[in-house]
Amino acid sequence: MFLRRLAVAGLVAAAAVPAVPTAALAHGAPVTPISRSAACGGNGSRTGAAACVAARKATGGRLGAYDNVRLAGVNGADRERVPDGQLCSAGIALYEGLDLPRDDFPATGVRSGQRLAVSYRGTIPHRGSFRIYLTKKGYDPGEKLTWDDLGAEPLAEITDPPLTGGAYRMRVTLPQRTGRHLLYVVWETSSTPDTYYSCSDLTFPVPAVKKAAATKKPSPSPSKTEDVKEPVTEEPEEPQETTAAPESSGTPTLAAIGASDDGTITLGHWLIVGALTTAALVTAGAGVTRMRRLKKG
Repeated sequence: MFLRRLAVAGLVAAAAVPAVPTAALAHGAPVTPISRSAACGGNGSRTGAAACVAARKATGGRLGAYDNVRLAGVNGADRERVPDGQLCSAGIALYEGLDLPRDDFPATGVRSGQRLAVSYRGTIPHRGSFRIYLTKKGYDPGEKLTWDDLGAEPLAEITDPPLTGGAYRMRVTLPQRTGRHLLYVVWETSSTPDTYYSCSDLTFPVPAVKKAAATKKPSPSPSKTEDVKEPVTEEPEEPQETTAAPESSGTPTLAAIGASDDGTITLGHWLIVGALTTAALVTAGAGVTRMRRLKKG
């Protein structure tokens, strides 16, 4: 009887002791390209980054384990279970700092058209499918992520990729993007009721802005209706024809002496005649003067 009472008392005492919660089993997260949880969460690799410090502060000073951002019983209804603005945390309070709209979370540099290697660390292996999304053109990292930012369809859906070196390894082709974007990965397991969510920050090159070179503005060509002023060229003055005074010896110099084409006497002829007549008169006058002197003498 005593032993029976003792056993009953022990059972009652045991029932009165509050149950100590056991640590949840962790399962996986992307490490390449690095996810926000893998960078900032418990056991994260970049917890000292400014964005990670801010994420912990927003979550009350700590974040959950990096590989345990999961929900049970979603069954593909992601958009119904995970609210807009809480996609990176999956709506779990212990990870809400991962939803901060910041552009300084640890990121991976990529380029458009790249076959991006995705390495998803599987701390506890499971079978299942991965749905990989990329934010659309025009995504603003200064705003919280929404389902509309991701578009209706994933870039790729990969089922049961091999687990190699402790990680599920996949590749996805990146479309054309510029600036900062988010790669969103949903891992829906088929061997458990759990679905995992993660955000990986990517940076695409931003085209350099080319400054237009300063060029001299060409002078407008004159329209057909405008009067175009031709440049004025001064013609040299023709030399004035000068006639030299006749020498005292008395024989005139004449040019262009002869008859015209119609047989008439030209001006030159008249000049010759006039000159001869003048010479004759002068000679005759000189002779008369000499005779008068002789008579007087």
